[in-house]
Amino acid sequence: MQDDVVMAGFGGQGIMLIGKILAYAGMEEGREVSWLPSYGPEMRGGTANCTVVIADLPIGSPVVQKPRSLVVMNRPSLERFGKDVKPGGSVIINTSLITIRTDRDDVEEILVPANDIAIELGVPKAANMVILGAYVAKTGIVSLDSIKAFVKKTFAHKPHVIEKNYDCLDRGAACVAGPEGKKTATKKAKTKRKAAKKGAAKKTSGKRAQ
Repeated sequence: MQDDVVMAGFGGQGIMLIGKILAYAGMEEGREVSWLPSYGPEMRGGTANCTVVIADLPIGSPVVQKPRSLVVMNRPSLERFGKDVKPGGSVIINTSLITIRTDRDDVEEILVPANDIAIELGVPKAANMVILGAYVAKTGIVSLDSIKAFVKKTFAHKPHVIEKNYDCLDRGAACVAGPEGKKTATKKAKTKRKAAKKGAAKKTSGKRAQ
């Protein structure tokens, strides 16, 4: 089993942190792992993304041109990376900050209001944990328990935020099975396919009439 994911947003959203947590969780489970960060010209407020690969077999390269999964926290990231996801892949979108979609019917969109959920839980800075929970629940590439174990290590110096981060992870995971996510994406894909079939049928009938 392997999954490769590009996680992207702007500096200050904790993109690199959740990439590291995911990678370390994979290591704890005895998997092959790579984590490749990329920063824009500004650390905070500029672009930031990382690529994480977790696999059962040795990883040939940490560079991934066509990821199986994409996690995006802001609109510029979706516009930049949305077209690169492999057909059949997953795109997890932070709908608190992103109002557009991929406009593709060959990927599955998981819609997660990450910032709204984090604010509701009293930890506005933990929107990244919400989106991470959704990604883990969707792919199953590592267990949520492994993620939580490393979250506990990461925030050992701030024990008061550990449970809140757990709550964010759980709520993000719940979005995958909720009314957003999969059902919305599936409905959208079916609608586009129906429209395409109708268009093809009209063209065929037009030719016959001639």
